[in-house]
Amino acid sequence: MSRYRGPRLRIVRRLGELPGLSRKNPKRSYPPGQHGQSRKKRSEYAIRLEEKQKLRFNYGLSEKQLLRYVRKARRLPGSTGQVLLQLLEMRLDNTVFRLGMAPTIPGARQLVNHGHVTVNGRRVDIASYNCRPGDVIGVRDLDKSKKLVEANLQSPGLAHIPSHLEFDKNTLVGKVNGNIERDWVALQINELLVVEYYSRQA
Repeated sequence: MSRYRGPRLRIVRRLGELPGLSRKNPKRSYPPGQHGQSRKKRSEYAIRLEEKQKLRFNYGLSEKQLLRYVRKARRLPGSTGQVLLQLLEMRLDNTVFRLGMAPTIPGARQLVNHGHVTVNGRRVDIASYNCRPGDVIGVRDLDKSKKLVEANLQSPGLAHIPSHLEFDKNTLVGKVNGNIERDWVALQINELLVVEYYSRQA
């Protein structure tokens, strides 16, 4: 499986805060491993690699998927880095997470894969589905689905819903009103370094 299934806090310690991967905070602030506390000066390649890994682990992508997104972002008008972030933020699993219906992106992916989420009234179980402005995201009309989402809403992963989304907690229905603005991306990342990392491959 291409999806990361190992210890999440190990990744958070190495790369910094990843709101989509885990809600827990590590007890130690230095990277894991024998040489975690005595890291030497990193090369430019290492810095770019780290930024790329942040994207991969936060959004739960394989290397192949991320490369595909970078190539797609290159073809679209606008800044490649910002377009890349918009494409990743508009994935269905991430949108469900940002609406507060799941505590993390892996949790949102499970919610989608198990068929609890609908888009425009139709059940969608593909986590990479690209949400578009005007899409209405809801919960299936089943007690099990509603209870799951209601439980998750008690302690959402992030406190604020981005400006491009709206959500009604009474009906459990969210709506995509547009594309996300750069300021609302929760991940602390320099997307230009990611584009530079892939400059030879994309």
